[in-house]
Amino acid sequence: MSVQSAAADVDVDLRQLFASLGRNWLRILVFVLVVTGLAFAAASFATRHYKAETQVEIAPRESVYTRPASTNPDSDKPILDEQGVATQVQIISSNEILKQVAQKLDLSRLHEFDETVDMSALNRLLVLVGLKNDPMDVPVEERVLKKMREKLNVFGVEKTRIIAIEFSSEDPKLAAAIPDAIAAAYIAGQGAAKSESNTAAADFLAPEIADLSKQVRDAEAKVAAYRAQSDLLMGGNNSTLATQQLAELSTELSRVRANRAAAEGTAESVRKALQNGGSLDSLPEVLSSDLIQRLRERQVELRANIADLSTTLLDNHPRIRAAKSQLADLDAQIRSEAQKIMKGLAMQADAAKARESQLVADVNTLKAASAQAGEQQVGLDALQRDAAAKRQQLELYLTNYREAASRQDRNYVPVDARIASPASVPSEPYFPKIGPIVGAAAAASLLLAAVFTLLRELFSGRAMRPARGARFEPIDEVAMPPAAYQEPSTRLEPAVANAFANRSAGTSWPETVADTETRPRAWPEADVEPVAEPEPLAKSEPLAKSEPLAKSEPLAKPDPDMAEPEPVVEVRRPPSVLGEIDVDKAAEKLIASGAARAIFVSPEGDEAAASAILVAREVSDAGLRVLLLDLTASGAASRPMLDSGLFPGITNLLASQAQFSDVIHADLYSDCHVIPVGTADPVRAMRAADRLPIIMQSLTTAYDLVVVECGPADAQGISRLGDEATEVFLSMLEADDEVTQAAVKLIESGYPDLTLVTPLGHEPPGNPVPGRRSAA
Repeated sequence: MSVQSAAADVDVDLRQLFASLGRNWLRILVFVLVVTGLAFAAASFATRHYKAETQVEIAPRESVYTRPASTNPDSDKPILDEQGVATQVQIISSNEILKQVAQKLDLSRLHEFDETVDMSALNRLLVLVGLKNDPMDVPVEERVLKKMREKLNVFGVEKTRIIAIEFSSEDPKLAAAIPDAIAAAYIAGQGAAKSESNTAAADFLAPEIADLSKQVRDAEAKVAAYRAQSDLLMGGNNSTLATQQLAELSTELSRVRANRAAAEGTAESVRKALQNGGSLDSLPEVLSSDLIQRLRERQVELRANIADLSTTLLDNHPRIRAAKSQLADLDAQIRSEAQKIMKGLAMQADAAKARESQLVADVNTLKAASAQAGEQQVGLDALQRDAAAKRQQLELYLTNYREAASRQDRNYVPVDARIASPASVPSEPYFPKIGPIVGAAAAASLLLAAVFTLLRELFSGRAMRPARGARFEPIDEVAMPPAAYQEPSTRLEPAVANAFANRSAGTSWPETVADTETRPRAWPEADVEPVAEPEPLAKSEPLAKSEPLAKSEPLAKPDPDMAEPEPVVEVRRPPSVLGEIDVDKAAEKLIASGAARAIFVSPEGDEAAASAILVAREVSDAGLRVLLLDLTASGAASRPMLDSGLFPGITNLLASQAQFSDVIHADLYSDCHVIPVGTADPVRAMRAADRLPIIMQSLTTAYDLVVVECGPADAQGISRLGDEATEVFLSMLEADDEVTQAAVKLIESGYPDLTLVTPLGHEPPGNPVPGRRSAA
């Protein structure tokens, strides 16, 4: 089984890695035994500590038989929620209670709580030389309280009203006695607080009751005097006499008005019946008259006699005529009696009307008197309310005073707490636990020894092996034919080069950076034997920089699929012609000069961009922070370092499509960083070309050296990329007219310190892993 790295061509051989544990088993075992033995010794000789716990229940202790009768059973309950229990926890661990316990048990005489008792000679010496603070500078009480707090733990048991008091000590009896003493002191303190509260309440209520008694008497006297002064005599229904009389007269007036209306209506009915000659039998008043009833009976008898006589006698008979005459007299008498009834009803109506007028006058008089009495009643009610309130407050104070005085006399103050579980003397120490300590030490030491062994094996490289199945596309080597000698007096013709920063906005760029293959150059025939390096020709300054170093260049790359690499044929490159230096000399110059920027111009195109890559890697290997900025059109400088041209880069940064953290990538073959060309639209990126100086300034601040590969740029194109601490290099592969013209043009444009550098003949240091290809 293997884990393949993404940035290297080697795998971790896990079998070889973990086999190192078996090879080093004796060392691991000795380390584990030593650590375990030390842990066992430390645990065996450590001071034993014992822990005991006392539990206190927070609950109301008032009995139903002793609870005041005037209060609500739920009104005097203590706060028993989480905040209430937390408050009691703070009270139990307060300094006042701890001081009482410390004084009661005389803890200041024990060395466990006061280190000044039986202080060792070593501690005294440390105090004398000033390596330890003198404990005598701290009061005894504070020293004891500090030790007690270190050993005390008071907490509320979750979802209960139980408070646990834990205490640890070297003495098991003392570990049980101290939490019990703390709980007893807490309960005694609560009782003292309640007793003090009752005494304060009784002392407060006694003078208040005396003052209220006098105020109640004065208020009631004011009520009586005001009632007598205002003549507010009280009648039935708790109302004044005037108001009661007014109600009675109003009722009588209503009755008289009803009788008057009834009498007037009846008299009017009788009058209309008499005037119209109608029958009087329908009137109730006529029918109720005894005289009229007898006359009606006589009238019926006469009519019966007339009817009998009419059967035997004629109408003009004296007897019939006499009977009819009597009948007419009876009708006249009935109507006369009806007239009298009508007059009686009229007189009754007149009497009722007169009574009504009298009652209306009396009612009006009583209304005025009642209104005056109402105004006076308002003042009387205010006095009565004041007297009633003071009387009620006096009664409440009297009841509370009697209850407080009775509890004070009998010394009965129930505390809302009790000791639910007293502490027991512990028989086993809670520290140290030899078994768990030794087991943990053994496990930890075994783990540390195993991790150390694995890391040692991993970093040594013995657990690494070449990756299987790795396939890489070959990268062609840049071939360099030998340069011809040239006379110093030869005049160099200038040439025109295009620059990244000098391109117009309309220049067409590829949408994405595609992998382009460099065309291999044919090597000239050369001897395989080493050739003595000739002396360099004289050159005109400032082109001559230093002598080149003869390097060997591999002609063929090993195939990763083959078991054994092919032999490498070394060839000595020709001597320097234009005074160019190699990659090592260029890196040494940058490091020695302390340059912050290095600008590489490659008139020969993408193949010469290898100089910038190799120089950047050499400086990075020297320990500096180096970044390579690729400003070529095809990404010739960044693509070999990243094995791809599809990463975001400088065009994305200029087009505001990415940030610095998105465009800076790590070189797969060194510690150097690289910013590729990018994948954004070049036209859009060129519109923001004025931001290049700002970007360069930011990169210079973050890195020790910024290497810029500009491709075939001219002096105007690289002007915006440099500053005072900038070195300009011209990459060359062949000493042809194109290179010389570009060099002369840069020198004439203000770069007299131009340095020519060639990548040919450079060998990266170290032995690369088999199957790993070159990045240049």
